[in-house]
Amino acid sequence: MAAPILSYEGLGLVQGSGWLFQDLDIYVGERDRLALIGRNGAGKTTLLKLLAGRIEPDKGKRVIVPGTHVVMLEQEPDFSGFATLMDFAVAAPNAPEEFEVAAIADQLGIDMSRSAASASGGERRRAALARALAQNPDVLLLDEPTNHLDLAAIDWLESWLARYTGAFVAISHDRTFLTRLTRQTLWLDRGSIRRKEIGFGGFEEWSDAVAAEEARAAQRLDSKLRLEAHWLERGVTARRKRNQGRLEKLKEMRATRAAMIGGPGVAKLGLANDDVRSKSVIVAENVSISFPTTPFVSSEVETPGSSASTPRVSTSLDTNGDRGTLRPIIKNFDFRVQRGDRIGIVGANGAGKSTLLKLLTGEIAPDSGTITLAPTLDGIVIDQQRSLLSPDKTVRDILADGGDWVEVRGVKKHIQGYLKEFLFDPGVVEASVGALSGGERSRLLLAREFARESNLLVLDEPTNDLDLETLDLLQEVIADYAGTVLLVSHDRDFLDRTVTVTLGLDGSGKVDIVAGGYADWEAKRVKPNAVKEKAAPTAAPPPPTARKKLSYKDQRDYDLLPGRIEAIEAEMAAAETELSDGTLFTRDHAKFTALTSKLEKLREEKATAEDRWLELAEAVEALG
Repeated sequence: MAAPILSYEGLGLVQGSGWLFQDLDIYVGERDRLALIGRNGAGKTTLLKLLAGRIEPDKGKRVIVPGTHVVMLEQEPDFSGFATLMDFAVAAPNAPEEFEVAAIADQLGIDMSRSAASASGGERRRAALARALAQNPDVLLLDEPTNHLDLAAIDWLESWLARYTGAFVAISHDRTFLTRLTRQTLWLDRGSIRRKEIGFGGFEEWSDAVAAEEARAAQRLDSKLRLEAHWLERGVTARRKRNQGRLEKLKEMRATRAAMIGGPGVAKLGLANDDVRSKSVIVAENVSISFPTTPFVSSEVETPGSSASTPRVSTSLDTNGDRGTLRPIIKNFDFRVQRGDRIGIVGANGAGKSTLLKLLTGEIAPDSGTITLAPTLDGIVIDQQRSLLSPDKTVRDILADGGDWVEVRGVKKHIQGYLKEFLFDPGVVEASVGALSGGERSRLLLAREFARESNLLVLDEPTNDLDLETLDLLQEVIADYAGTVLLVSHDRDFLDRTVTVTLGLDGSGKVDIVAGGYADWEAKRVKPNAVKEKAAPTAAPPPPTARKKLSYKDQRDYDLLPGRIEAIEAEMAAAETELSDGTLFTRDHAKFTALTSKLEKLREEKATAEDRWLELAEAVEALG
């Protein structure tokens, strides 16, 4: 192994009343591509700042090879005091020359003469990237580099980093970004750090192995301590296994949707089907909308439009010339959103994603065509507006109005149990919102909004500031949501794991309708440019092998477990209904305790049954 160019020995930092971490040994080699993984609040950003030399530790020794240039891309750079984005870029320590910044900015498609105060999040992110990359660093520390970037900018950044000859350490929730680029992993977990010479693509297998070993060690602990200290680790491992079953269900939903969409000349026939009509919740018919062009259009400028006050909206195209030259945003768009659909909307910034979302929800009216919304549609919007959560309120105030029970889609749940479902330690119930990390506030917002009754869920860039485990949780909640989902995101892996239909915008007004996720849309986009190769001769099929079968016990479990899981869920619902009686705790404490214990055992039994059935389902699939 080559000598490191940047390292820390015995690193420790006090935060609040205790150590955030201590006795950490970290090193970065001259060509390392490191993924830094850890939950929100674990200290990942703080660790990057320590490596960058921006903050001093409480103990430990930082060693850096003389002449090594370390540059950090912050998640939220401070633009205050700068008139333009270029002023910000050339004010850095060891600042690059303007022409060096301009060369990178031009490739990123950002006008550096833009006012820093009025620039959008995406423009600021690209300006910060231009400043960092133009400095020609030996070590690049990246804190959520893909936040606010569109797909084209992410592709460009990935290509740049693939050619980069220095080292980098990256914090990111973008699984695709990390999988494509990293070759080593640093895992910051509960105050300690592990390093493994594998990229992020091997992280889940590694972390599962670590969790399994810890679970075996935990069996030697007191059972109550084990319940309290390891519930989260067990929950994450079981959740990952159950998500395999949800992905299989998603594949089935995509296949069904693909048959409904059909090919050119078939879609219209499908739209006329009575069963399709009866399940439609949003219908777009020949919808078009254009906006005036201006001398400069921000890549993320807010789109104008009038509010639609009725489920059916229809206007005629404005041709009076007052709007000047028009740019088509959406042209001749026909689509039906079915009950239970998970619709992903993708495209470059400025292509019209937000406009399409506002059209589909009736927030704005089209220039021509009609948008019809089902009269019973009742939606909630989650757009990561953490600022709407008052920092002075407690978690209890936000979720339960100061009480002990949360109304979750008509069912009462105890606040501490509900917090566990969203990966919180129940002890945070009295914590103030202001004391939570950005990711924890995002999770709290999700917990509050998902508790509401609704049949339409609108998610606008929901993945920013979420750690990987929270993204897993969000995927699970969306998969189990009984209504329809509209989702705008640049997170390719998240889309691939979540949506049944992708609406892809190319900026010309055309909307591609593809059954599947981002990868399916991307494959459709490149297909017309692909070189057609002559068909290779078909190889002879391999000789048939003897077909194996499940054992009698395995087959019986495979057949009976789904029914048992349904029965467990019914028992859980009955117990939760009894526990929802707010007087039970004081009126019959023994019964309350017994029901609580029963509910915990049922949850464990259900998790065990689900894991067993998934193992058998995989065995059945392997047998063909």
